[in-house]
Amino acid sequence: MSERPLHVRLKSKKNRTASQKRWLERQLNDPYVARAKREGMRSRAAYKLIEIDDKYHLLKFGARVVDLGAAPGGWSEVAAKRVGAPERRGRVVAIDILEMKPIAGVDFMHLDFLDPAAPESLRAALEDGADLVLSDMAANATGHKRTDQLKIMALVEAAAEFAREALRPGGSFLAKVLQGGTETALLAELKRDFATVRHVKPQASRADSSELYLLATGFRGKASG
Repeated sequence: MSERPLHVRLKSKKNRTASQKRWLERQLNDPYVARAKREGMRSRAAYKLIEIDDKYHLLKFGARVVDLGAAPGGWSEVAAKRVGAPERRGRVVAIDILEMKPIAGVDFMHLDFLDPAAPESLRAALEDGADLVLSDMAANATGHKRTDQLKIMALVEAAAEFAREALRPGGSFLAKVLQGGTETALLAELKRDFATVRHVKPQASRADSSELYLLATGFRGKASG
C-alpha cells in the first residue's frame, strides 16, 4: 500500500497574508517537518546536518563542536549525540540570541554572536579549541535578494573569522550561505586556510530555496596566513 501523503490545502482566512498561507501550506506538506515531529526532533534542520555528516563524517566521537545560531537546537541535538557529549566524551558549545531549551551534553550561551564579547566567551568555554564550527545563522529576510545576500554574508564572514581563531589543525567549518552570495574574497581566504572547500546542498534543504552550505575541511592552522 502506498504511504504517499495527501497534499494539505489551507482553508482561506481573512487575517492571513498570501505569504503566510504559502508558508503554512509548505510546512503542512513538508515531509521533513512531519519526520521531525514523528521522531521527536527539534526542527527539520536536523536532517540537513545528519545528511551532510553521513557523507563527510564531520561529527567524530569525542570531537569538540561549536554551534553558532543554535536555537531551537536541531543541530546541537544531532551533534551532541554523534560526538558523545551526554557521556562527556565529546563537547558541544552552542550560542544564540534566542532562548533554547536545554539539551543533554550541550553548554548553551544566551548571547548574540555578533556581540564583541561572544567569540572570546566561546573560546574560553572550549579551552583547547574546536574540531568543528557549525553556523546555521541567518539574518531576517527583507525580500530584497541582494540585501539578504549581503546580510547573510556578513554573518558567514564573522563565523569564518571565528572558526580560523577557534579551530584546531585538521578542523572543519560548515556554514549556511545563499546561492550566488558567496564572495570571491571569502572563498580565497578559506581555500588558503583549509585543504578542501566546497558547496553542498542536502536533500533536506527545500528545492526552491537558494540555501547552500559552505563546507571547509582540513584546517591548516593559524600559521597558514
